[in-house]
Formats: sequence, C-alpha cells, structure tokens
Amino acid sequence: MDRKLDVGGTLSQAFSIYGSQAGVLIPVALGLFLIVAIVNGIAAESLVLLPIGLAVSIIAGTLYAGMVVTLVGDVQDGKRDFSVGDLASSASHVILPLIGAGLLAGIGIGIGFLLLVVPGLILMTIWAVIAPVIVLERVGVLRSFGRSRELVRDNGWRVFGVIVSVVIIVFVVRAILGAIAVGIDDSTVARIVFDWIGSSLTAPISALVAAVIYFQLKGAKDGGAPAAPAAPTDPGPAPAV
Repeated sequence: MDRKLDVGGTLSQAFSIYGSQAGVLIPVALGLFLIVAIVNGIAAESLVLLPIGLAVSIIAGTLYAGMVVTLVGDVQDGKRDFSVGDLASSASHVILPLIGAGLLAGIGIGIGFLLLVVPGLILMTIWAVIAPVIVLERVGVLRSFGRSRELVRDNGWRVFGVIVSVVIIVFVVRAILGAIAVGIDDSTVARIVFDWIGSSLTAPISALVAAVIYFQLKGAKDGGAPAAPAAPTDPGPAPAV
C-alpha cells in the first residue's frame, strides 16, 4: 500500500537542508537566475511578454531543480561534502532534457495560469518531479511528464498542498522585496536587481521541495528511494598478497 506524503515533514526537511546547504545553493542560484531576472525585467514592460518571462523562469527552475536533487540524495545518505562546483555540474549530463522539459512545462503552466490560475497549479502538481525523474531515472523528456504524474498519483492533494504552500511563501518573499525596490528606486534596473535577489533566495525552496517530494513518493511506491548517481572514484592500488 502506498504511504501518504507528509506535507509538513516535506516542507520541514526542505527548509532544514536549505539552512545547512545555503552556502552552496545560493551562489549557484545567483549565477543562474541573473538571466531570468533580466528577461523578467524586460517582460514586465508588456503583458504580451509576461508568458515568455514565466516560461523562462520555469525552464531555469527545472534546470536548477535537476542540479539540487543529487545534493538532496547525498544529504539523505549522510554525505554533506557538496561544493558550488559539484552542484553546478551535477546535472551536466542531462542539461538538454531538463531545458526541453522546462520549456514544455513552462508553456503548459503558463497557459494554465492564463486560464484562471487553477489549471496552472494543477499542472505544477502533476509535473512536480519531472526534474528529479530526468536526473535520477534517466528518462526522456516526454516520458518524464508521465512518470511524474505516475508518482504523484494517490498523493495529488498532498502534493498540491505543498505546491500551494511554496507558491505562497515565494509570493510573499518576492512581494516584500518588490516593495522595497519600489521604495528605494522605482526603476527597471532596481526591479531587475531585487527580482534577481528574490529569485536566488526562493529558487532553492522550490527545488528542494521537488527533490524531497520525489524521494518520498519514490520510496512510498517502490519501497525505497534511489541513490543519487555518484561520480566514479579511484580504487587505488591493489593490496599486496
């Protein structure tokens, strides 16, 4: 029988890992989401361009989530030796599939949000773990959507609750930073800088939650979470006989 996802436990574990690994998570996010902030700053000037900004954000978020899932696997295994370089390169073998999946998800979710928001949240729920699936199960872009939905099935409302909680947290943080930006300097450059900071601080939350959800759902359905792929190590010289 499938175990049910622990909503509170998922959020608690994600924030615990964030606190212990912030020195690795935030620098990589700063590098990745600078481009996103610039695109969003330009897109904010026109309603027509807003879906493009949302799509770029989701692509970057998917790529970042793919990087983070290996770190979460290592932390759960008791290893905490990830560096910034390790995190940045951890998904290098699946960059194109992650970008492709992020693009498709961005288009679908963007259209869903234009249709009264709720359809977008539903798609975010059933596609919550496409990045971890691509990285750890090495499936193709299209298959990752079906696999994510398969894992989420029977826990849909609980995953939905986690997703909505994360959306609210991210919205509040970004709204506060946006208000500060307007109060200091209501210029496009100021908005881009504060959007960059906000994205970099909140992206780890979404990515960590996706990874924790994946490991919990995988363990519930298959009886155990998969180990994160490890880099080959040097076996050293053979022992003398």
